[in-house]
Amino acid sequence: MTNRPTAEQPQHESTDHWQLTTDRLTIRQLTPADAPFMLALLNSPLWLRFIGDRNVHTHEDAVRYLETGAMHSYQQYGFGAYRVSLRDTDETIGTCGLHRRDTLPDIDLGFAFLPGYEGKGYGYESASAVLTHAANDLKLTRLTAFCNPENQASIALIEKLGFQFEKRIQYGEKESLLYGKQLVSGSIPAVVR
Repeated sequence: MTNRPTAEQPQHESTDHWQLTTDRLTIRQLTPADAPFMLALLNSPLWLRFIGDRNVHTHEDAVRYLETGAMHSYQQYGFGAYRVSLRDTDETIGTCGLHRRDTLPDIDLGFAFLPGYEGKGYGYESASAVLTHAANDLKLTRLTAFCNPENQASIALIEKLGFQFEKRIQYGEKESLLYGKQLVSGSIPAVVR
């Protein structure tokens, strides 16, 4: 069994049912119904250590975070953070997606997973599908990714995805490592369902 991503094209104008699938995962837009998952993710130990406290401590905070973050990004840019779930059970395990940040010149790839789902290849599998979507569907030509210099797992994943280290940056109050990757439409295989 391979982990080659497949991108499913929307069958209609609406993006409400848009999704990507891989051998083991389904990747789709986040909705307010994902608030319990988001609350758990944003307060998980690795998120707090490497990304930081987003002051999301209630269900209502999580709904607001989704509405003003990912859901707003879908409307404004046509992409954002996506829900990653196990294809067989629909259990939500993390996020992976594209982010437009005011302080960075390029769109960046971001990912985070709940405890217990790291080190199983889900990050690589979901990020590969998102890279396919970025190159082939969105026609993006360059992405960046950044992470905390102490986050060795994220550094390894970013490098495995083909991103090259560019420089150290200050993002918020934390120093981060910035990586870049050129994308060429059609160079990343995609299979339409």
